[in-house]
Amino acid sequence: MEKELVGHDECGRFFSPTNIATVSFQSSTELADSAKPGAIYPLAVHDSSFMEELKDTSIHHTALRLAEDVKTMKLYGNLYKMVQKLSCSPEVDKDDMKQTLETAIKANGLEIEIRNVIYHLIRNSVKSDTRPTPASSDPLNYLRRAGIQWERRVRKSLNSMCSESKAQLHGQMRTASDREEILSKWDELSTYQIDLSNYRPVYAPKDLLDVLLSLKGPMKQDETDFLPKWEFSHISLTVKNLFELRVHFSELLRNDNNFGDWSVTCQKILKTRHAPLCQQALKKGVTPPPLRGALWSYVLGSQVEQHHVEHWEALRQSVLTNESIVDKLVFKDVQLTATNDDRYFVFEDVLYQIMLCFSRDTEISQLIQVEFTNSAKAKQYEGPPCGFVPFHGICMLAAPFCYLYDNPVSLYYTFRAFYIRYCHRLTTINTHPQGIVSLCLLFEKLLQTHEPQLWSHFRELQIQPIRVVFKWLMRAFSGHLPPEQLLILWDLILGYDSLEILSLLAIIILSFRRESLMQVTSVENIEAILSDLSSVKVLPLIQLTLSRD
Repeated sequence: MEKELVGHDECGRFFSPTNIATVSFQSSTELADSAKPGAIYPLAVHDSSFMEELKDTSIHHTALRLAEDVKTMKLYGNLYKMVQKLSCSPEVDKDDMKQTLETAIKANGLEIEIRNVIYHLIRNSVKSDTRPTPASSDPLNYLRRAGIQWERRVRKSLNSMCSESKAQLHGQMRTASDREEILSKWDELSTYQIDLSNYRPVYAPKDLLDVLLSLKGPMKQDETDFLPKWEFSHISLTVKNLFELRVHFSELLRNDNNFGDWSVTCQKILKTRHAPLCQQALKKGVTPPPLRGALWSYVLGSQVEQHHVEHWEALRQSVLTNESIVDKLVFKDVQLTATNDDRYFVFEDVLYQIMLCFSRDTEISQLIQVEFTNSAKAKQYEGPPCGFVPFHGICMLAAPFCYLYDNPVSLYYTFRAFYIRYCHRLTTINTHPQGIVSLCLLFEKLLQTHEPQLWSHFRELQIQPIRVVFKWLMRAFSGHLPPEQLLILWDLILGYDSLEILSLLAIIILSFRRESLMQVTSVENIEAILSDLSSVKVLPLIQLTLSRD
């Protein structure tokens, strides 16, 4: 029995969240599923080598730490009540509390829920730059400074826009008539009249790219005479080569064409409610469309609970009672992008709902770890409640989810989880191995190595190759690929927990259109050749490229 007794039931049986957390560490595969982000281990596999590793680490202390983390989560109260109720049931013997409670937890399906909680807890807590490095010896310090400066510049632009329009960043109370109008038109916000003539996007992908291309960092002396200014090669970030990408995406190369019963298999996986198995299912790239939304929810841990519904309603009420300059930017963005897209215009109303609530969600800024200084010497500029300034095209990161969910609450939380785990890395200057800078570097190294003719052609024309693909990378191909192909690409992002496939696909598209690209001499003609991606089939192209010698 634990020394720290944090709860008991009316039957007099004591238990603690540490007991609960420890239950999920009873086998090597259970700990492996949660302790290795992105790694998948079949439930029946017994890894003796990993068991040896566990002997050198303390499961007990790991469980203590996780238990403390779980207690801070909103779902803890409900989980605690369920275990408490179970502990006083006839299934649990007070004389053998630990064993019988563990058995009862497994028998009643709580084991999977606990394992999923721990899986997502550890998966989301892993950060890339955890070791502080002295600025003087950090080769990436200039990159971090650039990220901070970019963040300030964007916030300053938004603050200037507020001053020009005499609007308040954090909003003001709507008038009674306005409140009634937006409430009555909540499900048809496309009919809500709002003057957007004086508003423009704060920044677009091109603005971020221009900053990235101007980055100056430490460069070896023998490289300065030969390295073009627009290359990313001087940035000291480690990216994979094609061989390493083949290893990472190796399961795509398996000759497993027996997908006849795959839909039935996915249904069985969903019944297990086990997040790592759902992630494994997405790796094949042949997800049955009716099951995709449910699989994504388990992989991202975005299943809707009561506290999610309450939070959504609070965000909705904030939209109905307060207006903000960010609201104007949201309406402007949807109208400039999704409304003009034949594949997404039908979702205009729900996109307004999602993005208006998204901009007000303070939990997002708490969940995203950003490199932003609080130095008293530097003037700080306020940002929206969500923690970042919306850019031109941000709603297109939410639009594909409209194909997966009819319920706006489910849509919102899965999109939010996807943005927090992946998309925010594409819109900031950061040192993350899958951030936008790393993806640009990966793209250029793959182009240099595997498409030298194209690389030389671009250099002769004095055209930076990254300019023609950057919008693909920053929006993860949303709005560029047909929705059915985009969802397959995002299946692979979730399945392999990697954004690197974006750079790989960009190279593949250039490679398969090489002949046409070699015949043109202007960036306008190059963009024209690459403007229509409706014929691109994501899975076979990636498989073909990875299988090449």
